[in-house]
Amino acid sequence: MGLVALEALALAIVTGWQVVWAASTPVASMPTAVALIVLSALGAFAIAAFAVGVWRGRSWGRSGGIVVQVLIFAIAVGSVTGAYAHWGIAALFAAPAIVGFLALLGSAREAHPSSPSD
Repeated sequence: MGLVALEALALAIVTGWQVVWAASTPVASMPTAVALIVLSALGAFAIAAFAVGVWRGRSWGRSGGIVVQVLIFAIAVGSVTGAYAHWGIAALFAAPAIVGFLALLGSAREAHPSSPSD
């Protein structure tokens, strides 16, 4: 699915930005910055693997993609709380998560159609 692949690309871009930021500005804790970069890179790789799984019609790709959409939606909900709450950022995260979730559910239904009931 293209949306899951775009999410993987977006996280890869954010990971690259984190590398540039950590290299160009003083950080409070370099081990923490490196850990965040590694986790972001692993996340981008995992989401890309889910996108490949969805493209190949594998159920693990769809289920992993659905988990990713739920996590992105949780980030959107968190974006409207706290000192830096902003509805625009929440909408920016929530919209593709909802669309992706519904599309993945739809692709699961296409892969396993219901048997006719008599």
